Amino acid sequence: MTSLLQVKGVTGGYSASHPVIEDVSFEVREKEIVALIGLNGAGKSTTIKHILGLLEPHAGEISIAGKTFAADPDSYRHAYGYIPESPIYYEELTLWEHLELAAMSRGLDKAVFEERAYPLLREFRMEEARDRFPRQFSKGMRQKLMIMMALMVRPGLYIVDEPILGLDPLGIRTLLSWLARCKEQGAGILMSTHILATAEKYCDRFIILHKGRIKAQGTLEELRQLTGEPDLSLDDIYLRMVEEA
Repeated sequence: MTSLLQVKGVTGGYSASHPVIEDVSFEVREKEIVALIGLNGAGKSTTIKHILGLLEPHAGEISIAGKTFAADPDSYRHAYGYIPESPIYYEELTLWEHLELAAMSRGLDKAVFEERAYPLLREFRMEEARDRFPRQFSKGMRQKLMIMMALMVRPGLYIVDEPILGLDPLGIRTLLSWLARCKEQGAGILMSTHILATAEKYCDRFIILHKGRIKAQGTLEELRQLTGEPDLSLDDIYLRMVEEA
């Protein structure tokens, strides 16, 4: 399968003298969901900020669809969709106007926009909130807004940071169903999460980040082989690896 995201030997953070992540390497390919897991402070958010182009690596290289941020920032940004952990929105725009803005940013015409927008509103149960402002929303509704904006543009790569936090059970099921659908249609998805049972069920590979370095990565079976325990859950594997570290 084609590699969509390549992270090669990346060391980085906010200070060159005190890197948060060191020599991090992994990839995300077409038609797969990859979980990025680690304790608080392990470097997950820093890794994601480097991928988004918000931080410049001190060493190493990141490319999306063969493009680096330094070489072509616009094409690089258009190659991914981002669902943040904390919703980011415009106070003066309604939900519908946020979706229109997302569509305009990628050059979608009105017919394509409406064809995509109405199913999203319906499946995320946000039809009644269409013309309301985000300040009137609950945290979960704001999170759904971020999710719908990313799904609207249908990029080749999704960067998803703790997407389940704040969602109700129906919202979680709808999101995971959409991500599975995007995967089947050829997208690659990098998902940072603390909910390991969900990651085990929906993700194809796992990256365990610990103290800024990759402790292990691979499929569930490959991680089980590393521990020598063929029946361990992802949760048990993860706890064993970080406690040993």
